[in-house]
Amino acid sequence: MILRTIFLVVGIVSGMGVGLSLGAGDPFYLLVGAGLGMVVCGAMIGLEQRLVNVPLSLSVWGAIGLAGGLCVAGFFVQMVGLLLDTSSLLAHVGGLIVLLTVPYLGLLVGMRYGSETVLAVSSDAQPVPERDGVKEPDFTLKLLDTSVIIDGRIADLCETGFIEGTMIVPQFILLELQHISDSSDGLKRARGRRGLDILNGMQKMTNVKIDIVEDDFPHVKEVDTKLVELAKKIDAKILTNDLNLNKVAGLQGVKVLNINELCNALKPVVLPGETLKVFVLKEGKEAGQGIAYLDDGTMVVVDHAKRVIGKNVDVLVTSVLQTSAGRMIFTRLKEETEREELSFARV
Repeated sequence: MILRTIFLVVGIVSGMGVGLSLGAGDPFYLLVGAGLGMVVCGAMIGLEQRLVNVPLSLSVWGAIGLAGGLCVAGFFVQMVGLLLDTSSLLAHVGGLIVLLTVPYLGLLVGMRYGSETVLAVSSDAQPVPERDGVKEPDFTLKLLDTSVIIDGRIADLCETGFIEGTMIVPQFILLELQHISDSSDGLKRARGRRGLDILNGMQKMTNVKIDIVEDDFPHVKEVDTKLVELAKKIDAKILTNDLNLNKVAGLQGVKVLNINELCNALKPVVLPGETLKVFVLKEGKEAGQGIAYLDDGTMVVVDHAKRVIGKNVDVLVTSVLQTSAGRMIFTRLKEETEREELSFARV
């Protein structure tokens, strides 16, 4: 912001100097020069802001095309000036048209060539699938967000070979990880460093390709919003375990792979009436309840189990509740159920 302000001030002062020299001290020329300097510098600042999101190769080829167009236009105007009378109004208008149109055409041709070059390099020589004659986006690209990197399970999935394609880590995600790892909070600092270590380990895997991209959206402040915008731009899926990001991306038509949903889908199915052997760890919220956990972390609520806390017991599944946070299994002691059945049989 400071550099742009300085550039604008210098442009206005330079315009005033040019107007002063042309108008021989006339204040009107001074104001006109300042206005022209402000307009030119403002246009340059606006162009610079638009070029921030343009790939570097596209900008370079556009500049080459513009330079080539200027050379051709200058050569054409020079040759016409040598052959024809340039003092007429028609000659001035024609020269102005050539100087405006030819460089612009050169800019368009250069950017078109640059865009085709970028597409040719970025594609992995794999044709984009078609359905009913319409090309569909290739979703082999997967964007990693901060939460899934820190979580670490993505590295285990990559080692098993279940995750295919290219993993893309934007530069703004790396900056967020670095910011977390430099936090004054000890827990946040440990999480950030864990994320960087996991990412470093994934880069060393032979069956996984990790790409760091520089694409950014300066007008967007939130990292999750930047991630969604980048996913839409490059037709990629987002790998995350953030429920809020999952919902926001889904509303905008971006495909999401949620690690938590995958883990819940892979948990063994438990049906009412089955018997489990669990270790009652602690007392539950309701009176007399006991809490146990399966190996995969699923919570098991055991009725009337306060007296068996700290023991391994057999329980009978009564119901299963699936929530967005995970799964809960409600059970009762098997010995209690058998005792009730025996008393009913006697009656």
